[in-house]
Order: sequence, then C-alpha cells, then structure tokens
Amino acid sequence: MDSKQFREAAISSIDDIVKYYDTIEERRVVSNVEPGYLRKLLPEEAPQNGEAWADIQKDLEAKIVPGLTHWQSPNFLAWFPSSSSFPAMLGEMYSTAFTGAAFNWICSPAVTELETIVLDWLAKAFGLPSCYLSTGPTGGGGVIHGTASEAIATVLVAARDKYLREATSHIADEEEREDAVAIRRSKLVALGSAATHSATKKAAQIAGVRFRTVPVHAEDGYRMTGAELRRVYLELRAKGLEPFYLTATLGTTDTCAVDDMEGIASVLAELAPPGPGEVWVHVDAAYAGASLICPEYQHLAGSFDRFHSYNTNLHKWLLVNFDCSAVWVRDRRHLTDALSVSLAILRNQHTDSGLVTDYRDWQIPFGRRFRSLKVWFVVRSYGIEGLRAHIRKHIGLAEKFADLVKTRPELFEIVTGPRFALTVFKMAGKGGSTLENQNVLTKKVYDAVVEEGRIFLSSTVVGGVFAIRHNPAARLVEEHHVKKHFEVLAEAADKVLAEA
Repeated sequence: MDSKQFREAAISSIDDIVKYYDTIEERRVVSNVEPGYLRKLLPEEAPQNGEAWADIQKDLEAKIVPGLTHWQSPNFLAWFPSSSSFPAMLGEMYSTAFTGAAFNWICSPAVTELETIVLDWLAKAFGLPSCYLSTGPTGGGGVIHGTASEAIATVLVAARDKYLREATSHIADEEEREDAVAIRRSKLVALGSAATHSATKKAAQIAGVRFRTVPVHAEDGYRMTGAELRRVYLELRAKGLEPFYLTATLGTTDTCAVDDMEGIASVLAELAPPGPGEVWVHVDAAYAGASLICPEYQHLAGSFDRFHSYNTNLHKWLLVNFDCSAVWVRDRRHLTDALSVSLAILRNQHTDSGLVTDYRDWQIPFGRRFRSLKVWFVVRSYGIEGLRAHIRKHIGLAEKFADLVKTRPELFEIVTGPRFALTVFKMAGKGGSTLENQNVLTKKVYDAVVEEGRIFLSSTVVGGVFAIRHNPAARLVEEHHVKKHFEVLAEAADKVLAEA
C-alpha cells in the first residue's frame, strides 16, 4: 500500500467508523455468535499474496463486526465503560504513524516529555497532593501504563523490593543478605479488601508473596474500614507474617464503595509508621477516580499525601480510548530501584546526566507506546470544564435511573448507590419473600434481559445478595436511553413476577 492507496483506504475507513458510531444504537449490544464462529469463516492458512483493501474492508463488516460486543452503545451498561472519543482516535492514529519503542528519552524526547506534562496537568486537575507532581517536594511523578492491573503489579513489586531492601540493609555480606531476603520474602503479605479487584491477588502471585483480604460489611457500605484493617494486620503479625502492601480502593468494582482512607492512614501510621517496615498503600481508583476532576469530589483525595501511589484509568470514564492507565507515585526512586536494568547499549549522555526521565524504569515492559498524545488531544479538545460536564452528566443519568427504580418499590430495591453513576439493585420479591427467593427472581430478570439483547448489564453478588449493576457511563448515553433501560427491566420484572 503506497501513500496514495493509504489516503484512499484511510478516508474509506474513517467514513466506516463514523457510520458505525452514527448507527451503533441499532446494533444488538452483545454479540450472539457461537464459540468458534470465526474459524469457520476464515481460511486455514494466511494468504500467499496481498489482497485489495476493499476486500479486506468487506470482510471486516461481514466477519469481524458480528463477533463484537459494542461497548460504545448507549445500551451498554455492564462492568464499567471503555471510553471512546474522536480526539482520542486521532491521537491513536498519529501515535501509530510515529511508532517507536520509546523506552528512553532519546528514543523520542517528545514522547517522554509530553507524558510528564499531561500527567502533571491531570494531577492538578484531580486535586492530587503536590507530592505526586514531577516537580513536587518528594520526587514523585506520573507514568502511563496499559491497565490498572499492570499498575498494581508494578507498584506491588516496587513495594516488595523496598520493604526487603530496608529490612536487610544492615547485612553487609551480599550472599548472607540474599539468604535473608529469601527468608523474609516468604513471610510477606499483600492486602486488599474483600471487594478489591482481583488485580491485587494476581499481582501478589506474580510477585511471589501471599495475599489476604480485609472483610467488608453491608453496614459499612461494603468499604474497608480502619478497624477491620487493624484486626487483620495484628492477626497476621501474631502469626509471624509481615504485611507490606495494601490496595485501598476508590470505587470498588461491585458497588463503587470508597474505602475509609482516613481510617486506613491513621491505623497504619500507628502500627507501621513511615520508614522501614511501613506498609505501601496504593489507591486503586481505576473507574471512579475520573470523578476527582470535579471539585465536589476532590475531598476524597484528602489522605492521599500519606499514601505511596495512585492510579486511575483514563480509558474508563475520561474519554481516552483503551488503553491508558495513569499512575502517580510519591517517590519515583522506589520504582527505578526495583525496575531499572542498565545495559551498555542503552547508555547515552542524556540518561547518564540524570537530567531526563527514562520511563522504561517505571514499568515492567521495556518498550512503550506514545499514549500521552491521545490524552493531550482529549484534554485540549474538551478542556477541563468539558471533562467535568461529561462526568456530571453520567452522575445525573444514574440519579435519574435510581429515581425511576424507586417508583416501582413492588418490583425493585436499591442495594447501593447511585455512586459514581453506578446503581446496584435487586428484585423486591413478593410479600414476605426470603433473600433466597429474591436472588432467584433477580437472576431470572437479569438472564431474561441479557438474553433479549436490547440492553446489556452485568450482575454481582454482595453480602449474599444477587444484584444487577446499572452503569450508564458510555459517552453516547442520554436521558431517553436511561428511561428505555428502566422500561426494559420493569417489563422483564413484571413478567417474572407474574410467572412466579
């Protein structure tokens, strides 16, 4: 494909993409193909000779699109959103055109420097403490990872190495110190609440350490409390284990609960004060962290200067296309101490001067993409006020949905929310209905709605309650869509109750 052919193909592709978005509401949200459908449609071997772009493009619509779930549909309400916007798409297009591994500053200075700048912009826009700025007092700063799971694995590894390095710093002999590290490592425990995303458990497995959960309770709104953390911490210590890391969550996956940040900070300041032996606290705000761009939510970051790291996925709720997880650390040295590997081939005068950032030392992968370009495009296109309006719109839509749910108390009960545009609800059941019966009815309604395919939601189980999650945070959702969502759910609920 030469430049002329590329221009023609690109124009045709953009026309296709625009048409896709303009008509996305007409498509069934969830693909209903059978497993293995695509193997039946594609040849068993790759083509020996190149094919015309027009033929490839036809196959995209005929064979690939039927197997897609349409996350940008206004009727996609499951899990959390995966943002999309046209400025971000343009950023991706330019990024792929400028493609390079960008592991060092010298690989493309603009790739590194733009990332540092836009993450400082966002840290200020989110109201994060100054310790997370690249110019802040503690040597902190931001970096873009692919996902929150990658971010958690990265900071957990940094926390592990920091803890072990400090615990064995008094041992002069290298071999003796290695033996001591191996022994201490077998006792390390990473913590998260029972509502923490599974990413923390996976990160613990990757890092070769234990994982334990802190229970959460309905009466506390399913958030981790300082009191429960204290109990679990002391129990582990009594067994000779050493908690070294904790994921605190701003917006849990099931219910968007916010852990008791002040309580957590106070308990750890007492039991594991700053310095050797401290517990690294990472705040996972993968979805709900986007709300901090609105001043009315910035009080939630009040304790973050007492923690070590923070992340939010710009690709969930802030109009930056997947993947783009923004991570901030209070002291970047802990990342580079754990992850820096120097090779002769990587040496250059700029790196050796210590005056530039080499983001390869802030992450587990070596190479990296030019993700900051799409962030820059989005922030400049929408402005901070435009991004605030985007968040507030969805919060308002969720409140509208919750109000509709409350109009049918004979059908539904709200379990939690609306919180950060998420409402979790269940079937009320008939008079005197048991929880078991309510769970059965709720699951029947959920299954019926998903099978019908007009809207797509996800379910969860919290405190033994089977519940449905409604999260109208896709960019294209409007109020009339929310009314339709409720009508679909109420229709299914009426039918299930009539048959019960």
